[in-house]
Amino acid sequence: MLLSDRVMSVRPSGVRKIFDLANKVKNPINLSIGEPDFDIPDEVKQEGIRWIQAGFNKYTPSGGVPELREKIHRHLRAKGIICDDVIVTAGVTGGLLLALMVTLNPGDEIIIPDPYFVLYEYQVQLLGGKPVFFDTYPDFTIKEEALRDAITPRTRAILVNSPNNPTGAVCSRAELEIVARVAREKDLLVFSDDIYDGFMYGDIARQAYLGQFYEKTVTFGGFSKTWGMTGWRIGYVAGPQEIIQCMVTMQQYVFSSINSFAQKAALFALDYPMDSFIEGYKRKRDLIYEGLKDKYQVVKPEGAYFIFPEIPGGDGDAFVEKALEKNLFIIPGSVFSRKGSNVRISFAASEENVLKGIEILRSMA
Repeated sequence: MLLSDRVMSVRPSGVRKIFDLANKVKNPINLSIGEPDFDIPDEVKQEGIRWIQAGFNKYTPSGGVPELREKIHRHLRAKGIICDDVIVTAGVTGGLLLALMVTLNPGDEIIIPDPYFVLYEYQVQLLGGKPVFFDTYPDFTIKEEALRDAITPRTRAILVNSPNNPTGAVCSRAELEIVARVAREKDLLVFSDDIYDGFMYGDIARQAYLGQFYEKTVTFGGFSKTWGMTGWRIGYVAGPQEIIQCMVTMQQYVFSSINSFAQKAALFALDYPMDSFIEGYKRKRDLIYEGLKDKYQVVKPEGAYFIFPEIPGGDGDAFVEKALEKNLFIIPGSVFSRKGSNVRISFAASEENVLKGIEILRSMA
């Protein structure tokens, strides 16, 4: 055996499998993609180019360039998020890996609401931890009893993603207060993945963050979604100083440092308004919800750019295979859940493709 026991427990991403299939098809109706359909704004791209041409192409400090760390810190504090320090990371993926590396011991448990983003499960497992899931079906809300029932003496942290991938659900203030209250009572860490916070469709004044309610929250965010910078791999983590400083040390041995020019572009991007890029997403959310609600059991998404309908008959995997025959690419819900009854549909696509997708989905109900 040439491979480690660790890697043998990991299966390839179901999201990537569909993505790769779509890349081999001519003119697919691709509603599987988990990234914005707009490009990085030209002004942000030019800022990155300017720093490349200026010679800012060497290693940067392991925690990120100081001016970006400071600006992100101010940005989060202005939202009321409690945090002592910030580290710049290789996207939220890299940030979560570092955070788990410095907080998780073998056998420790991380509580995760189901449905959930696929990498949470495997990052926890790769580091010797145990992901423990609790059900949020059918409305994708956090219930206190279910959360409490998942906690054991080995629980180390609760991980919440709002807005959520794959459901588009946004946690209410009441749900966040439940998580904070239970975590404080049990002296747990909270991991709050806020990467989709630029895509929220409700009342802005009512938006809330877990980091506003609990001082032991580790907040994850970045530039991949709101500014379309997915390929530049630039994210951040904010939280208690002890954790962030240990993550900076760990980053020296894992990623060394983060993309130099992307950090300078991110510094510029924080002041660059994206409303005009994102405003069309609420319309596409409304189009797909209104187009599916009379045919499928579906919860209206309040954020991100995903919708997660239940499939008649409850076999999401078989449904995705049938959709592929019609040149429609979507993701089976079993990739994101202990259950296989749903499918994830992304409306981060052209309005034309969203409408085509709706037509096919209606014909399949």
